[in-house]
Amino acid sequence: MSDISTKPYLLRAIYEWCTDSGFTPYLAVKVDAATTVPMEYVKKGEIILNISFGATSGLKMDNDAIAFRARFNGISRELYIPVHNVLAIYANENGQGMAFDVSASAAELEPAPASAPTAVPSEPASIPASVPGLAAVPAKNSDAPAAEAPSSPDDNDEPPKKGGRPTLTRIK
Repeated sequence: MSDISTKPYLLRAIYEWCTDSGFTPYLAVKVDAATTVPMEYVKKGEIILNISFGATSGLKMDNDAIAFRARFNGISRELYIPVHNVLAIYANENGQGMAFDVSASAAELEPAPASAPTAVPSEPASIPASVPGLAAVPAKNSDAPAAEAPSSPDDNDEPPKKGGRPTLTRIK
């Protein structure tokens, strides 16, 4: 018998904590062929979704997937997110939540179930072959040369601007 993952239980628990505390729960999702999300809102292979009661309709958080309807630019869409593709769940107001390691996407592990909605075939082709994910940041006092350290276009010394993309704060 295979081990049952704790991830879907933790997702439901953080969601419930957010709603009970009056916070807005957000999901960070790694997008691949197994996910059904509006591709025009995907950035760098990821999408951030508001999953609050007011923003969704018919939210169902199973052990295998999260499915719901949401409006994007006034148009109702069906969304399907395999639990394996969830990068993080957090409260938008304070960043408290939980991040998960997504090394292999659900599309690489197994095909989407037949009952799951499928994306338009032309959409997944726009996703880069190597989708970025969460990774550890090397320490500043590392002996590795700066040229070898991975960098992103968002690297800068300016403080974060208010009203931008929310960040996840890790609480130990």
